[in-house]
Amino acid sequence: MILDKFHKDFRLNGTSFSSVDEILGYTSSFSDEIHQFLTIWFSDQAWVVVKTSGSTGIPKEIKLEKRQMINSALATGNFFDIKENTTALLCLPTDYIAGKMMLIRALTLGWHLDVVKATSFPLRGIKKHYDFSAMVPLQLENSIKELHQIKTLIVGGGVVSVNLKDKIKDTTCAIFATYGMTETITHIAIKKLNNNSLSSVSVIKQPIYKEYYKTLPDVEIYIDSRGCLVIHAPKVSNEVVFTNDRVRLISDHQFEWLGRVDNVINSGGVKLHPEEIEEKLAKIIRNRFFVTGIPDEQLGEKLVLLIEQVDSCDISKFLKLEIAELKTLSKFEIPKEIYFVDKFIETKTKKIQRKKTLDLVNYSTKFKR
Repeated sequence: MILDKFHKDFRLNGTSFSSVDEILGYTSSFSDEIHQFLTIWFSDQAWVVVKTSGSTGIPKEIKLEKRQMINSALATGNFFDIKENTTALLCLPTDYIAGKMMLIRALTLGWHLDVVKATSFPLRGIKKHYDFSAMVPLQLENSIKELHQIKTLIVGGGVVSVNLKDKIKDTTCAIFATYGMTETITHIAIKKLNNNSLSSVSVIKQPIYKEYYKTLPDVEIYIDSRGCLVIHAPKVSNEVVFTNDRVRLISDHQFEWLGRVDNVINSGGVKLHPEEIEEKLAKIIRNRFFVTGIPDEQLGEKLVLLIEQVDSCDISKFLKLEIAELKTLSKFEIPKEIYFVDKFIETKTKKIQRKKTLDLVNYSTKFKR
């Protein structure tokens, strides 16, 4: 694909185009963000500027080469065996990389792409069925009843909880978790999430296991001295990417994600890994939640639990008992305090901002163990 061209089968909201000018004219009528992005995309400029989500720090702008974005689109198409005339739904914000790449995949591979407003309930009111879509976990959670309308779904931008995995395990939609970041132009690895995706050999050509992420072709991985993932993917990044994600390598092309090294809590000399604790607590907590550390004079940091829910003394007492009886938790992994927050703070891409959410906590309304 030449950068000033597009696939002949490309459709946007049911409309076909014979020129770039037609695409730009059409998008100017319904989306300033998409129009501005495609104006840059079809320009002579060899790169685009993309914002990171800011879920783990201050959002920043980085330059991505257009040719590498096309390579990423082709890799997704090859991995999932998705060809021209695929019907796809874009329900993510287009000012971030995940939404932008849905557009580039459609332009490059010749998809028929429909664009809807990026909300927490992306399939509400939609009757049409689609071959492919991408969502964040919150959107997936709110689309359980409509998932039969999507044939293949990729989910990124956050961890899919144990409870959510249980809800989607038998849906007819083939659902895959993705691993990646803005610097790698979205995903460089895929993991199966439900039973349908386990047996859906017609959807995906690559043999992968449900428990682990498998890298896309032409991606090399290893770990650094911190136990964090290092990515060498020359087709989508000119530089080796050093992440803050703790992983366990299963093979040269498979890994298990363990959590963020910058989330680790040092409590009285014991290192606690929030993501591992959260997976255990997910068996008894239905609402959104996370654990984190707050300053403590004796321990340095103490483990606390934040739950997205209206405060209730009765719920607190009942939850305290359930946590105490949870055999998988060590004594160090039991939260010292529980806080309730009406609404977690999120990025525009629906990722929970842990530090900003913690700042909302009124420490006088806490429930102590």
